Order: sequence, then structure tokens, then C-alpha cells
Amino acid sequence: MQALERSMKIAEILSDAEQGGMSISELSGRSGLALSTMHRILQGMARQRMVEQDEHSKLYRLGPVWMEYGLRLYDSMDYVTKIRPELEQLAREVKESVYLSRPSGNEAIVMERIDSEENPIRINDPLGIRIPLHIGAANKAILAAMPADRARRIVENLVPEEKRDEFYIMLQQIRETGFAESHGERTPGTASVAVAVKDGLGEVIGAVSIGFLDYELEEERLAYLSEKVKEAGDRIGRKLGAG
Repeated sequence: MQALERSMKIAEILSDAEQGGMSISELSGRSGLALSTMHRILQGMARQRMVEQDEHSKLYRLGPVWMEYGLRLYDSMDYVTKIRPELEQLAREVKESVYLSRPSGNEAIVMERIDSEENPIRINDPLGIRIPLHIGAANKAILAAMPADRARRIVENLVPEEKRDEFYIMLQQIRETGFAESHGERTPGTASVAVAVKDGLGEVIGAVSIGFLDYELEEERLAYLSEKVKEAGDRIGRKLGAG
């Protein structure tokens, strides 16, 4: 019971930490636990994905397991009640599946999917699936909207050095156009367009994307889907107090 209480206390402290995280000495000071004890607890929490450590800064932050557990309470979250009607409207308008993804470390988690009742062909990315942030339109939109230093650290972890310059150019293009697109990166014959979503504090909380088949895709259709996902992103941003 004592180990559980200590773990929850550490999680509570980390939940109030700055975006970059906290050092083990800071956690020790805030919790009143000895460094050796703190190190042992953090190791156990890391094995359970309750905390994760940045490879470069060595700072600790909350791990992805909290978000995954939170999916079970997802419907009760206020921001979801604000976002879901926009996702449903977008799915009705474009007659395709619509997704909401959220970043977690070097990956993003698919947190919501709205399928179009008028389209029997669906790209079924299950809820909770984790996708590296350099793959797919939604994740690239998230990266492009992040602070440059944070995005750079993630890119350095995921993208081979010889491909980074090209990747940075692509992120800049996403910033300029306001949306990202992807063709066949994870599943051949599929494509997606996406925009990042920010909260009232300007923090990137995720991305909204449309998934569709790439077969005989016309430029006019792609432009329509891109415009619609941008409109939905703008509406969601306003509801969350961004911009």
C-alpha cells in the first residue's frame, strides 16, 4: 500500500510539472523521498508506463498509460463534448471516417473515430492504437504545430539523419498550407488529410483527420477534403478558446 501511495504522489507532482518534466532531484525534494527511494519507484513506474524519461534532458513526465486509462472516461471530459459534434458534422459532410489523435511522447494515440453511415468502406484504425509521430497526416500536423525545439527532439529520435532536411521542409509546407496529407504510409491504397488542434492556451492537444481510399482520387476531391478538415479544425479551435 505504501508503494502505491508513493507512486500516486509522484504522479500528482508530475501532473503539475512544466511541459518538459521534472528531474529526479526535484521529485525527491517535492515528495520528501530519498533519491535512492525515488529512483527505485520511478524505475517501477516506468516499467508500467506510468512515467517516461526524456532521452536528452533526462527529465521525467507522466507516461502514456494515464491517457489510455482515461479513454474509458473519455465521454465525461468537457473538451470531448465540445469536439465530438464537430467530428460528427465533418463525417457527415465528407462521408468518410474522421479521427481525433493526441500526442504521447514520440507517438500519437487514436482517441476517437467517427464513421460515416453513408459510406460502407471504412479505414478501421482502432481506438488506442499508437503511431509514431513522423508517420501519417495527423501526426505530421501535430509535429508541425509544436514548438520548434520539441518537434526537433522528436524528429531526431524518429527520422534518419539523411532524411531530416527533407522532413523539416515538409513540416514547413504544412505550416504554410495549414494542413497535412499522407498517402499510403501505413496502409497501401489509403490516404488522409489532417489539421492540428490547439487549446485555449495555444498548446497542441492533437489533430483531426479524415481517412479515405486513395484509389482514383481526383485533385478536386482532395482539395475539398483538405478544405473541410481545415474548417473543422478552425471550429474546434474556437470552441476550445484558441485563436
